[in-house]
Amino acid sequence: MKTRKKGFLVTTLMALALFSLVLSACGTKPEASNTSNGAGSSNEAAANQLEAIKKAGVMKVGMMGTYPPYNFLNDNKELDGFDVDIAKELAKRIGVKAEFTAQEFSGLIPSLQKKKFDAVVSQVAITEDRKKAIDFTDPYITNNVNIIVNSKTNDITTLEDFKGKTIGVGLGTNDESYLRNEVLPKVGDFEIKTYDDVITSLKDLNSGRIDATINNLYALKPIIDKNGFQIKAVGEPIKSDQAAVAINQKTPELKEALNKALKEMKEDGTYKTIFKKWFGEEPKE
Repeated sequence: MKTRKKGFLVTTLMALALFSLVLSACGTKPEASNTSNGAGSSNEAAANQLEAIKKAGVMKVGMMGTYPPYNFLNDNKELDGFDVDIAKELAKRIGVKAEFTAQEFSGLIPSLQKKKFDAVVSQVAITEDRKKAIDFTDPYITNNVNIIVNSKTNDITTLEDFKGKTIGVGLGTNDESYLRNEVLPKVGDFEIKTYDDVITSLKDLNSGRIDATINNLYALKPIIDKNGFQIKAVGEPIKSDQAAVAINQKTPELKEALNKALKEMKEDGTYKTIFKKWFGEEPKE
């Protein structure tokens, strides 16, 4: 009887030990799998975005599409403009074609972060806040920003004159951030009215629904000429912005390739040709 009990006890202990080893082995295998397929592969995919673009044969580009002469729909309902030509040339020089998607400016950077685009070429000004979320190539244009008012307006010539007025600005733009974070604290209370496109803000300025806006003259001239708006620029430029191609962070190969292409465009005269085509003068930088 004692022998049977002893034998049963030994068998039970051996079974428990074997079961423990099986559990231990099962517990370690998923961890090894997670290590090989987790953050490491994600970083690798991000780093190889240039390779993915070349494999697809297209660089997906986001832009506003309502901001002539930078980017707009032409008479054939095709995206056209300075930014479009820059993007096409950059894509060509990395061996692919540019594929464009237009949407409101305020949604461009979020869409880039969600990887709906490979790049945004839509006068995205380089700022420290944006650098925290996305990356930029070298700048491809510098724009001077002026105060714009109705032609009948004579009491607004400086930023200090904004006090008590209604100022229009593009939603999500660097100009909106500038008004809220720098001008408001210095000047005092004024109302900021935001717009999804430039032409609507100029219509409101022309009809007196807002008192002023801020923008660069390259952007305003074709809209004013086409629509006959009675508006004018006043005073000296209030600031200068540098725009660059916006890309996602941790894509060094793509950034290097785009910077190389942009440098070559400037060296061989292609950039100058594109600039003169849209602005009627040679680039100053």
